[in-house]
Amino acid sequence: MPSPIYAVGDIHGQLEMLVKALHLIERDGGTDARIVFLGDYVDRGPDSRGVLDHLIAGQKAGRNWIFLLGNHDRMFARFMRDGSTSEAKLRVGEHWLHDRLGGAETLASYGVDFLPDERIYRILDRLRAKVPPEHVEFLNGLLTHHLAGDVLFAHAGIRPGVPLSDQTEEDLIWIRHEFLDDPRRHPWLVVHGHTPAPQAEHLGNRINLDGGAGMGRPLVPAVFEGRDCWLLTENGRVPLTPSLL
Repeated sequence: MPSPIYAVGDIHGQLEMLVKALHLIERDGGTDARIVFLGDYVDRGPDSRGVLDHLIAGQKAGRNWIFLLGNHDRMFARFMRDGSTSEAKLRVGEHWLHDRLGGAETLASYGVDFLPDERIYRILDRLRAKVPPEHVEFLNGLLTHHLAGDVLFAHAGIRPGVPLSDQTEEDLIWIRHEFLDDPRRHPWLVVHGHTPAPQAEHLGNRINLDGGAGMGRPLVPAVFEGRDCWLLTENGRVPLTPSLL
């Protein structure tokens, strides 16, 4: 039997939900459980700073945790680097501090607020004074994907038909419909987040673990043994089986 590997979808600043998910994982797999975090640790929820503190503490303690890069994590890291707020995949008129993206909630978790007509560099100066260097180091060290046997973990998904070595960071953290709407079998079962669904879903060739924690819905972790998947609940494992084949 393959050794289990656990996965946690998009956290989006929901520290209490993260702590609960980790409790469910530890109850199922112990303190040495191997966990892949699918990215989007920040934005939208109330405590992005607390989420990063908790994850970094686990990393420092030597937990068997693997951290992937999400598009929101990259937006935060880019803002910290040079004040950039735009991304090519955003709609015209949107930016990291736009109400829809959740960057303002991340700043607030560090005790930084701003006015709509304020200069970016002034906001950046205040934020840099508040964000611990280890948070920046963590964000800059995130992985684009993780391959475990026949299961590939990536924040947003993959570009179908493209070898893993040729997948771009842009696709792995931002892709949507080109991946979501493709029913073909991939070389791996792709486990992703990025696109909120009412609950975790298994589509045969992919599993989406973004159940909308950033919108206040539950953060439900999963466990994989090979390509078999279960969701972890207070009542134990619940099989997640394909809704489409």
